[in-house]
Amino acid sequence: MERDRAITEAGVTWPADAVEVGRIVDAFGVKGWIKLQPFAAEPQALFSSRRWHLQPPAHAAHTGPPLPPLLHITDCKSHGDTVVAAARELADRDAARALRGARVFVARGSFPTAGADEFYWVDLIGAEVVNREGEPLGTVTALIDTGVHSVLCVRRPDAAPDAPDTQAERLIPFVDAYVDAVDLEARRIRVDWGLHY
Repeated sequence: MERDRAITEAGVTWPADAVEVGRIVDAFGVKGWIKLQPFAAEPQALFSSRRWHLQPPAHAAHTGPPLPPLLHITDCKSHGDTVVAAARELADRDAARALRGARVFVARGSFPTAGADEFYWVDLIGAEVVNREGEPLGTVTALIDTGVHSVLCVRRPDAAPDAPDTQAERLIPFVDAYVDAVDLEARRIRVDWGLHY
């Protein structure tokens, strides 16, 4: 894989548990700070990790100098709905602007410990969902943040591979009223939800 070759050449080890947590949108100020759009409303993973791994944008060619595969973060803070950060590798505004569009990853192991009955979305994706009767409802493929609560996107086990999401998914509110138990070790979520809902 192209990414693996680049990482090996740079001598940087890509974490096996890397999770994409944001995207660099621009430079911030004149001293080499970067501005990120985090993928979480509370981007604690960005604040807790001092090693940010970079990849080029997923759907666009990166023009300009090669991206550094790793940034060593020296300062990081919230700025409105974005995050701003300084890194050892970025000396000025031009160096920071050259990273626009880069995808930011951190090791899952550096995330802060979730509280009781709190879960990171990345830990829920791929979990099997069953109802109280033990009937399989599908697998979590994504979550949606409605502003009020999160919603599990569950792909039905009988859905055709090419079926559109509207036919292949169940949307189950991720709230106590419907979610009985989450077993991260077993990768299983039990819900109060009918097979034909």
